[in-house]
Amino acid sequence: MNATRVAAVLRAVRPRTLETTLSILIALAIVLIFWTQQRYPALLKKLHAGQGIQVRGAISFDALLQVTPQMTPTARVARTTVNWIWTNRFGMIFAMPFGAIMMTLLIPALGTKRFTSPAGNVLCGAVAGMPLGVCTNCATPIGQGLIDSGASTRMTVAAMISSPSFNPVVIAMAFVLFPLPLAMSRILAPALLLGVLPWLVKETSAPIRTISMPETPQTIGSRLIEFLTSFGKNLLRLTWLTFPWMILAAVVGAIMVEVIPSYGTHLPVSFVGIVAVAILGTLLPVPMALDVALAFVLYRSGVPVPYVVVLLCTLGPVSVYSLMALGQQLGRTATVRLAGATIVLGCIVGWLAMLRASAF
Repeated sequence: MNATRVAAVLRAVRPRTLETTLSILIALAIVLIFWTQQRYPALLKKLHAGQGIQVRGAISFDALLQVTPQMTPTARVARTTVNWIWTNRFGMIFAMPFGAIMMTLLIPALGTKRFTSPAGNVLCGAVAGMPLGVCTNCATPIGQGLIDSGASTRMTVAAMISSPSFNPVVIAMAFVLFPLPLAMSRILAPALLLGVLPWLVKETSAPIRTISMPETPQTIGSRLIEFLTSFGKNLLRLTWLTFPWMILAAVVGAIMVEVIPSYGTHLPVSFVGIVAVAILGTLLPVPMALDVALAFVLYRSGVPVPYVVVLLCTLGPVSVYSLMALGQQLGRTATVRLAGATIVLGCIVGWLAMLRASAF
């Protein structure tokens, strides 16, 4: 029995230098292409636009299809859905292969390593998510891949919240466009959400992995084929897990925008109204930096400040898409807690703005 166990251990520790090197190179290539060719040039362009920033779609920066009031509600919902998907296309193109490469090797090898302190896992995830440059929707496939491969749940969720909330360019946009109290609220609300994350999301146990090894050494060619096959399967699996929720989130967001009358935000500010806006902001699936841009457009249009600051603090961290997708892995209780905490923080910020309107 002891000899069998020793043999099994020896088989499980075969060198994986080739696979590790390929994974790192692919991951770096994906990240560098995305950051340098799309994400950060787009974010810097929005930052430089300053108060001239434009939002062309109801829940998207871009509008591939024009939406007019004369269209039927069905047509407007359909076109708004297409525009949302169009705006998020680059983020998803980045997120899917990046998540798949994590599932293929890096996370099975490294993802089970985590801090014993809940605060350490949350802080590590928050720091890792800051430069990622994707909205909570596009971060979801990456998060699904990480959790599925055994990464710390709290670390993963913290990174998903941090990416849209604490990206340096988006934070700079908030301070450029808004008065200091509103910009500070944009930082404090998600920071508090991360602070209570250990009580919202339970940590999963690190999986015990067994790695089999053939009796005869594998050739480089066979290892390459095995690696690419595994990557392809993970990419297809992640696409299957993600794509339906992405479409559903786009449709739900388009319907929410359609059924809420445009004049609703001009109603007198009330406690109930702030709760309604907080729920809306928590669920709407908006692209990267649209929380700041959309809130500024509303602010400049004369929408009451309490409503603006609620949207500014709730549009980014989570969405109906990320909540539904994570619910498949974390359970409904965790996602309800996460959504509820976001709504409560948004309400607190809005109520403070309403009670102390002179401060803004």
